[in-house]
Amino acid sequence: MTKYVVSGYIGFDNFGDEAIARVLTDRLKREGAEKITLISSNPEKTAKLHEVDSCGMFDFFKSIREADVLISGGGSLLQDVTSFKSLVYYLGVIFTALVLGKKVEIYSQGIGPIRSKFGRFLTCALLRHAAKISVRDKKSQEFLQNHGIKSELVQDPIFSLELPHKNKKGIAGIQLRDYPTLTDGFLNALADEVIKRFPDKKLQVISLQDSIDLDVCEKFVRILRKKDREENVEILSGLSINDVFEKISELEYLVGMRFHANVVAIKSGVKTLAINYDIKIKKLADEYNLPLIELNQRDFEKEFSVLMS
Repeated sequence: MTKYVVSGYIGFDNFGDEAIARVLTDRLKREGAEKITLISSNPEKTAKLHEVDSCGMFDFFKSIREADVLISGGGSLLQDVTSFKSLVYYLGVIFTALVLGKKVEIYSQGIGPIRSKFGRFLTCALLRHAAKISVRDKKSQEFLQNHGIKSELVQDPIFSLELPHKNKKGIAGIQLRDYPTLTDGFLNALADEVIKRFPDKKLQVISLQDSIDLDVCEKFVRILRKKDREENVEILSGLSINDVFEKISELEYLVGMRFHANVVAIKSGVKTLAINYDIKIKKLADEYNLPLIELNQRDFEKEFSVLMS
């Protein structure tokens, strides 16, 4: 019987990371784990949602000390684009487990980008001591290989789910999140193309993490309405994990910004166009041959033509 602690971006109401936590905890339960503890920004909610133990983001020492294995992942934890502090935090959790003599597994992560030399040094120094490393894309594997670290290439955990290919309801979904280089100019150009391509379809603007997504989703709807597209437009927010699976699987088209929105669409047989705000989106689009638009674009004719075909 094994006791596990899981470190990830958990408790922030981010669909993708909560879905990964569910996949992982379900797997560990099936394998007969004696105890599972998720490190979370909201331990009470996390414990209830995933039916496991949970501890706070900075209260993990005791849980790791009493565990056998630390699992770090999935998602993109080991990168310093969000912030260097974030990278140091997740490396600090790994360092604590190694110092305490615990087995460390890196689970289905996208490694990088890590821009700072010191960040790359710390990451590689610690990952050399991991018992098992799996990554979700070839560039992450190549980064580790270039530093003499072996890893297994796997699909993102969401791909392991059996998601239904539902009857499509003629709905076009637009999934957006806030980002520094996401401008009103981009949103206006995107609204023009959406109105042009989907004049008679119902539009659903989807927020997957309301604290980050909802404001920009509401702004996009206001832009649509100013352009005289007032009917058959709605915002989806406050969605549970199962809600997201159901709503995206019913779409005919998705124009998606978040990584896991696109993954769920791919799994559900939805025609998908990705918005490139992060290297992980480019990696996914390359791997699955998705049309891809950039945040500095204003003409989407070619990419939408590919989507529609």
